[in-house]
Amino acid sequence: MKRIKDYIRLMRPYQWVKNAFVFVPLIFSKNLLVIGLFYRSMLAFAAFSLAASAVYVLNDIADKEFDKIHPIKRSRPIAAERVGITEGWALSILLFALSLFFLALISSALAVSFVILGYVAINILYSFGLKRIVLIDLFVIASGFILRILAGGYAIDVNVSSWLIMTTLFLSIFLAVAKRRSEFVLVTKGIDETTRKVLSDYDLGLIDQILSISAASVIIAYALYTVSERTVHAFHTEAMIFTTIFVTYGVFRYLYLVHKTGLGENPTKALLTDKAMIVNTILFVVFVIAILYKSELIRLFKGYVTLS
Repeated sequence: MKRIKDYIRLMRPYQWVKNAFVFVPLIFSKNLLVIGLFYRSMLAFAAFSLAASAVYVLNDIADKEFDKIHPIKRSRPIAAERVGITEGWALSILLFALSLFFLALISSALAVSFVILGYVAINILYSFGLKRIVLIDLFVIASGFILRILAGGYAIDVNVSSWLIMTTLFLSIFLAVAKRRSEFVLVTKGIDETTRKVLSDYDLGLIDQILSISAASVIIAYALYTVSERTVHAFHTEAMIFTTIFVTYGVFRYLYLVHKTGLGENPTKALLTDKAMIVNTILFVVFVIAILYKSELIRLFKGYVTLS
């Protein structure tokens, strides 16, 4: 049982929340209520999650020696030698094989497969070298989120809006820089002197400048997306601009968490544990669905009332 817990910990299932970006094309193409397409998005989510877990295991193998002397990461199963390197490779291969199994169930499997294979290849390069190159490390992380959106679009045969891709790019850079800032602060305070070598190429001023630029870019790009001619024509409403309130608050709240609480090192933890972020995310999703699916929801409600 303890070994199974170690395997699950290596997979980092709590990080699967990042793969929710796969559902972005489904929601914004107004296909959320189409059962067949929802099913295909779920398969893409499962495939991406398993592939990501395979990469996490490889990353722990690559970082074993560094993690051993890290104040927090030394408790990871491979660093603590509760799981051997051979076991780690076997688990990673198994997870990738399961990812391929779910991909095989998607009708547009080939396109999604290329995206996920690209994600795996980029992250293997990241684990074994790219994360040590200043700025490139940020763009590699950003590419992962963009690939998630593309996988979601290919899974349901929908073209993803260039505005959504741009917003995702800036959002992922924002999250990556926030993570680097939190790590940098730990180093400067002497709390952690073992974390990423690339931090020596950064300084707090540069990090804060990139953080400010990317934060502003997220808000502007999303706001422009909501009022773009294509968006208004596709959704037959200009009401999407009101959801910018939640995006703006979310960015500002995350900046607060980065500067005041140190949660920026783990974006997933910040999203899942901060009550204000949880409420804001729920409200954002509710408002987006209410605006985009207003007619469908009214029909469903009328049908329910008539039947009752």
